[in-house]
Amino acid sequence: MDLLDVFTYGFVQRAMLAGSLIAAVSALLGLFLVLRRFSLIGDGLAHTTFGSVAVVLLVGISPFYVTLAALPLVMISSLAIYRLTQSRKIHADAAIGIVSSLGIAAGIILSSLSGGFNVDLFSYLFGNILTVNQTELLLSVIVFALVAAAVVYCYEDLFAVTFDQELARTMGVQTGRINFVLFLLTAVSAVLAMKVAGIMLVSALLILPALTALQLSVSFRKTMMSAVGFAVGAVLLGIVFAFVLNLPAGAMIVLFNIVFLLLVAGVRKFCAGRKA
Repeated sequence: MDLLDVFTYGFVQRAMLAGSLIAAVSALLGLFLVLRRFSLIGDGLAHTTFGSVAVVLLVGISPFYVTLAALPLVMISSLAIYRLTQSRKIHADAAIGIVSSLGIAAGIILSSLSGGFNVDLFSYLFGNILTVNQTELLLSVIVFALVAAAVVYCYEDLFAVTFDQELARTMGVQTGRINFVLFLLTAVSAVLAMKVAGIMLVSALLILPALTALQLSVSFRKTMMSAVGFAVGAVLLGIVFAFVLNLPAGAMIVLFNIVFLLLVAGVRKFCAGRKA
């Protein structure tokens, strides 16, 4: 197959557009999460997403609307993590562990009640970006617009809270509201990302592009743009190579993210060695 022929298929074009938007959203939010040491929230919400998908499939909702139907449950779980992190007796990693354990346990029990793991549930576990439908594409556009607007409008507050929450609070920043919005948007991103990379690899989309961009040691705005660039590039390359080589698209996307991270880290180390 000619490489250019890949771009002529409607479902591939839809997958690339939706995947790029979801990757951009995940990269933007992931940068704030990584810097605040909330990286594991992606993994925690992924486990919660598994439980939410199991609930939706058990109820009998059409797989066409699974992503939309799972959103409220994951958003509630995200807020539960946020509330637990506010407790001085429970650290962030422990709060994430509590909610994710509940999510994965509920998912296993509910999938057993519905007759075991079926094809639909497996497709969400490992992702299938090439099956993105019109509803999910529209949802991706809406979420991208919301996240972009939130980052632009709350940029100064997000920046302050990310690097020093206590100082931001003394400056009059409503840290509770900022954290509330960040956690909710992360929940939505995690649900959408399960179609790109699968529930098992959601955290990779939130963490890897951000880590790659942070290797560049540039300004924060440039780091944000770089994270988005790496994320979108990994999605486009992953989809193309997966389609041509008949390999899982989600795994290929994550693989390219890792390749970008290794390359950038290697170049940085090489340049630092030459300067020394």
